[in-house]
Amino acid sequence: MSRHAFSSWRDYLGSRLTLHSAGVSVLLMLVVVIAVRLFFVWSAAHGNIVRSLANSQLQLKELKLETVPLRSLDKQLAQSREQVQAFYASRLPSNYSAIVTQIGELEVKSGVRLSKVQYSQGHRGADLTEISMDASISGEYPQIMRFVNGMERDQTFFVIRAMALTGQQGGTVNLELHVSSWLRTSEADFSGLPPTPGSDSGLTALGRGGE
Repeated sequence: MSRHAFSSWRDYLGSRLTLHSAGVSVLLMLVVVIAVRLFFVWSAAHGNIVRSLANSQLQLKELKLETVPLRSLDKQLAQSREQVQAFYASRLPSNYSAIVTQIGELEVKSGVRLSKVQYSQGHRGADLTEISMDASISGEYPQIMRFVNGMERDQTFFVIRAMALTGQQGGTVNLELHVSSWLRTSEADFSGLPPTPGSDSGLTALGRGGE
């Protein structure tokens, strides 16, 4: 082979090798680029999965905390019913006569004088019915306070709705009082009381007195 032919053949092989090397380099670069992209995609997907799992665990924990009070709801309802029944038994008068008797005892103990006493019956409730008393009370100021305080602290459940001073003569104080108690509806049906008027008979609520 002549020197010229050998040089041409070498140049040809060199160009083919160069092209092959270039192609391999390009492929390697593509592989690297694809691998990098896949890595970032996998990292992002993995991060989303981790965050989603963490959020799910957090939501599950919150749901568990929210349902804790409900787990003993039946027991709490039963206890509440027992407490209500205990209150009814210990604090509510058994009948209308028991209310009148207790008011009379408070009158004697405090030394006041009750006049213009009127009892009435409120709207019939499913379990309880309100019984109201409107009365004029006269006596010295300490006697009035003993009567009011005794009513507030009495075992029988009384609620002072309103009271108003109507005058004073010497050491005697006159007080208008509107008081409520409650009877079981089954007992209130036998009271025979007139219905309670819709207003408080013009009395002004002044709050509860103290010693």
